Amino acid sequence: MSTSTILGYAAMANGQALELYTYPAPDLGDREVRVAVTHCGLCYTDIQGISDHYGICDFPFVPGHEVVGHVTELGPSVSALKIGDRVGIGWQGRSCGKCEWCVRGEVQLCDDIDLCGVWRPYGGFATSVSVDERFAYPLPAAMPSEVAAVLMCAGITVFNPVQRYAVGGNKKVAVMGLGGLGHLAIEFAHAFGNSVTAISSSPSKQEEALKLGADQFILISDKETMRKVRYSFDLVLYTSHGDTNWTSLVNSVKTNGTLAVVGFSDAPISFDPLELVVHQSSMTGSFIANHDTMREMLLFAQDHAIKPAIELMPLSRVNEAIQILTNDHPLKRFVFFNDFAVG
Repeated sequence: MSTSTILGYAAMANGQALELYTYPAPDLGDREVRVAVTHCGLCYTDIQGISDHYGICDFPFVPGHEVVGHVTELGPSVSALKIGDRVGIGWQGRSCGKCEWCVRGEVQLCDDIDLCGVWRPYGGFATSVSVDERFAYPLPAAMPSEVAAVLMCAGITVFNPVQRYAVGGNKKVAVMGLGGLGHLAIEFAHAFGNSVTAISSSPSKQEEALKLGADQFILISDKETMRKVRYSFDLVLYTSHGDTNWTSLVNSVKTNGTLAVVGFSDAPISFDPLELVVHQSSMTGSFIANHDTMREMLLFAQDHAIKPAIELMPLSRVNEAIQILTNDHPLKRFVFFNDFAVG
């Protein structure tokens, strides 16, 4: 295939299964790089993008934002990367560079964040992707590419709030939801030296949660046990996408503790704010992270042997993986290796 042409898997219209799609390689901007994709993870937000759940996607839509590959082309002013560098790319592929948050270095809060996704114009389920060089991160040499792919989105999503609210260890951390985000949250919280409680609606996930480093496992439906952990946790991390018992979660937060939401709930959040007031606790969101935190996460993950639960499969099976993730919400993450024949 010509290097001026890209082959990817695209949803041609809202909600459709992905199909092979050929398109011209986008021209590189001044500080952009082109990266030949070797691996790309599947995230639940890819599925939401296929159905344009948030009204920010254009079609044809090529998903994929947990990307690992090698730099093959440089824009005129690229200085931090060179041809051949192995890099990881996450959800964000650029920023406006001008708003208050970009100027402060909090690029993940860019005022134009809906325009900054790596899938603009096309994402990582393809032979190559183009991004601003500042959002292509050199990877530790010993880190496997499939591991790095998951860390670029799922990893940073949970690392950021754990680092912010449970750094220093000896904290009590609860993780609600044991899917692709939750299992990594357990690993990171444990690696920081905290006591970790896994909370789930699925009893089948207990054994795996304990293997990952959780000290105890609680079913959110177990009212008696949830009462026993009222006002117990310095940090409760909501990593799910489904509805849950928000009252029980809020009530489990310790005085001056934090409930951090990193999963996009499909249902409205409802609870009595009285508990937040009288216990001076906080409810907050957390969205990926800035450049420094991303680089710190990668080094921390390498140093502490953070290893996502992964099923590696060829990109040609992307629709099969989407169906499994949609229907079963498995604990593991799917990572695709690029099986396109590129000549």
